[in-house]
Amino acid sequence: MPLPPLAAYVHLPWCVRKCPYCDFNSHPQREDSDFAAYTDALLADLDWAAARMPARPLRSVFFGGGTPSLCPPEQIGRILAALGARFGWQRGAEITLEANPGTVDEAHFRGFVAAGVNRLSIGVQSFDDAMLRRLGRIHDGARAHRAIRAARAAGFANLNIDLMHSLPEQCPQGALADIAQALEHAPEHLSWYELTLEPQTAFARNPPTLPDEATLLRIESRGAAALRRAGYRAYEVSAWARPGRRAQHNLNYWRYGDFLGLGAGAHSKLSSPDGRIWRQARQRAPARYLATAGSPAVLSRNQALESQDLLEEYTLNALRLHEGFTLAQFAQRTGLPASTLQPALARNLSRGLLRQAGAHLRPTALGRRHLNALLADFAAGGLG
Repeated sequence: MPLPPLAAYVHLPWCVRKCPYCDFNSHPQREDSDFAAYTDALLADLDWAAARMPARPLRSVFFGGGTPSLCPPEQIGRILAALGARFGWQRGAEITLEANPGTVDEAHFRGFVAAGVNRLSIGVQSFDDAMLRRLGRIHDGARAHRAIRAARAAGFANLNIDLMHSLPEQCPQGALADIAQALEHAPEHLSWYELTLEPQTAFARNPPTLPDEATLLRIESRGAAALRRAGYRAYEVSAWARPGRRAQHNLNYWRYGDFLGLGAGAHSKLSSPDGRIWRQARQRAPARYLATAGSPAVLSRNQALESQDLLEEYTLNALRLHEGFTLAQFAQRTGLPASTLQPALARNLSRGLLRQAGAHLRPTALGRRHLNALLADFAAGGLG
């Protein structure tokens, strides 16, 4: 089985403060948060991992967190130089860094450009000051606009804006106002997604009042229409892009490519030449990660996936894409026969949740509205 494309994810776990909806592995920055020491650990981790996997050029890198824009640009440059030395780069490799509008200015952005970052993802979430306060964000709407203009001035020609909708007591007009303000900056990409209450978060413990189902549907339909009118096209559940500007890093996830995760709590999906596919996870606590990076103890999980795992993971990712997938792509990426999918495919084609167009299988509009049920059916009965 040929090896799939390879990407890298680098996790930088610190933020200014934890947002009440956040369930990521993020930790408020302390005075002793040392980015140079953390970068040293990342490079030791990279050396250890690269020596144990087939060499392939990287198609993308994503710096996530936490708040990666807190990290000094020179440390980002060290990490990218090391990744390039170990793996090399595919032509046109996409290198994305997440930024919080409350932690950056134009000089900071210029430093990231000089380090090699060529795509920026700005976590705006909303331009409404009252909503931002309820979300626990450290910026206001005016600062979000300034950050986006500063990113453009610094030279970023590939920009994603993260927006949430269906915020506490939000009406359709409020959600549409956020979209309109984002469109003033003509971003190449928009991540526009519903606020959900994740377990183990402050919002889960003390839930705010969210819009009801009817309001949610109005927000989604009117927001989608506004984005289409502006020239954006949805290619995944919450991803909208101008032509030619889809996020290559995320497409690699959704198409079940390989990715090496570096940093505290980072996950990897890696294929080996013998046809096995491995899931790994690194030590979640930053102190534990720092103590074990560069040794086998950095891994808290290292597991070869079984057939049912592969089926569930592949469909969980591929069915998020509007383009869907082909049976040949499924067989190539999982090593399983296409017949593995037939029981669940037959059920969901007959229910109108999937449709077949040529070689492609993709969710219908009904299937996208009931995506969780569609995915659960594959997970429960795919190998029946």
